[in-house]
Amino acid sequence: MWTPTIITTVVLYFCHFQQVIASSSAEWTHRRASYDPITLPIHQIVARAPQAPSASADSIGNNATTGANNGTDASSAAVAGANATVVNSGYTPAHLSSNRQSYYVLIKLGEIFFRVALDTASSDLWILSSNCHDSSCGSVPKYPLAYHSPTFVAVNSTTGGGQTPFQASYADGTVATGFVAKEAVTIANLTVPDQAFALVTGSNVTMTDLTSGVLGLGFPRLSSIGRSVNGSTPFFVRLAQHGLLDYPMFGISMRNSTGYLTLGAIDASVVQNASLIGWNPVVEFPPLGTDSDPEYLQWAIPLTQISIGNTTFTAQPTYPAQTNNLSYALIDIGSSGIFGPYQDVSRIFASIDGARYVGPDGEWVVPCDTEALMSFEFGGRNYTLKPSDYLIGPVDTSPGLCLSWPRSTPPSSDGLDWQFGSPFLGAAYTIFSYGINSKEPPMIGLYPLQNDTVQVDTPAQLSSIFASESATINSALPNSLISPSSFTTPPYTFTESAPPPIGDTVSSGLAISTYVALLATELRNDSALPMITPPPSVTTLTLTNAEGLLTTSISTQSFEFVTLGVPPGWNAASQMTIPSILSMTITWTVLSLTSLNFIF
Repeated sequence: MWTPTIITTVVLYFCHFQQVIASSSAEWTHRRASYDPITLPIHQIVARAPQAPSASADSIGNNATTGANNGTDASSAAVAGANATVVNSGYTPAHLSSNRQSYYVLIKLGEIFFRVALDTASSDLWILSSNCHDSSCGSVPKYPLAYHSPTFVAVNSTTGGGQTPFQASYADGTVATGFVAKEAVTIANLTVPDQAFALVTGSNVTMTDLTSGVLGLGFPRLSSIGRSVNGSTPFFVRLAQHGLLDYPMFGISMRNSTGYLTLGAIDASVVQNASLIGWNPVVEFPPLGTDSDPEYLQWAIPLTQISIGNTTFTAQPTYPAQTNNLSYALIDIGSSGIFGPYQDVSRIFASIDGARYVGPDGEWVVPCDTEALMSFEFGGRNYTLKPSDYLIGPVDTSPGLCLSWPRSTPPSSDGLDWQFGSPFLGAAYTIFSYGINSKEPPMIGLYPLQNDTVQVDTPAQLSSIFASESATINSALPNSLISPSSFTTPPYTFTESAPPPIGDTVSSGLAISTYVALLATELRNDSALPMITPPPSVTTLTLTNAEGLLTTSISTQSFEFVTLGVPPGWNAASQMTIPSILSMTITWTVLSLTSLNFIF
């Protein structure tokens, strides 16, 4: 999702896909985007001994185990905060948007708070600005360009002076344009000064839940800002390359519609046994255009087998000669569904009694009372989805039939056959480890939250889930069976040479080499990975008093209120209430509008 087009003198394209479910219809928009590769310089810095984080009030949490020596120098110390105790891991609440399209978190840009959608299929941070007057910008908080932030830095163009332009465009017709600047960016307790980001002045990208932009967590090769601003690196990559995390990783946990994004550590409230994490090396992509070497590009791993009920089959790649005869799967926080090639998806639904194709855009329906478990095998381990995980919702004109994931898609010329978004992320806690120069490749860790013995929801329970999510789809199914659309496989985008190896250790482009590798196959030490425990928002205490009687009390975590899109000291006519960087409530100030009341 949200993968930007990088404008260069030679335009070379390849794509990945994303869908959008309209809230009141069964129509999908197939969001495809294009991008060019980009190689960024490595910031070499001097190593230092590891330093344990303090338990200061500003710290969101501390790691139990430090798994790496962190590299730093004077510039890196500034990133952690001058004359402050270094805190190398943190967490912030993540929420599923009301249209179930993306996860969003709270960040601070300078001294201004914003919500941003998370995306692992892009690398840039962009925020709507006060100069965006398009209809899609009207009702969300925006960065006020009239505010003179003491940490804001303009980025002039190296070609003709003036602003450095930014553009992200999508094949469904949506586009975000603006200019590049630099500002201090804080997520959880981690601050990076002079972080390059884009201020958007024109956009038709729909935003919900007061979300003001996108935070890309992908590899630098995806960054359009990196092409136009020499030496710039994305937010998370900069933390990893400067050794400012306990370990160069981030994780996303989602239970129902809420969870946590952790940076530098694993969520200990989710992972009870680290040895159960399945670690999967990320695939490299071949050169493109004038590039000479393969590079890491997407958070993609091989998918080996698929099971539905009692049927198991091997995933069939679209480009077997170019992908080591493996089917590549993109793990995408920014996607709301599961998508796959017709040759695999059709076999899944052929194994479910009563399933049928209702296209023309790859949609399938199944009986809403199906009890079939759906499993996907990565690295020899199965990750299982219940019907309540993969069913989208009942069709209003045929309430016994439910639209279902996965959806079949046309072949993608970049060789990405599968895309796994929120339905899969709810069944597996997902950890993205960035890799270490000369020591360890990038990896994705999957921790199963349920297995093939999980209890299937009853029809009554499913109906209750669909009702609570307003999941009924307003659509009429075709009156007769229809044939699937036929697709022509496009030419492979990349240079057709020998397929890159899986899990290749490279000498540059990853986290600084002063980290101690904990995930290298021959040295793997899961128990040494740093852990962090987010506090529960509500705690129930059962106590015995002096008379021996049991008493129960409920403690609710208190949070500081903040303001969305408004600098400190600015007055406003009214406010909207939602939590601060640690929590679940925030205040959005609406300039010159009537009072609005919202729950975060």
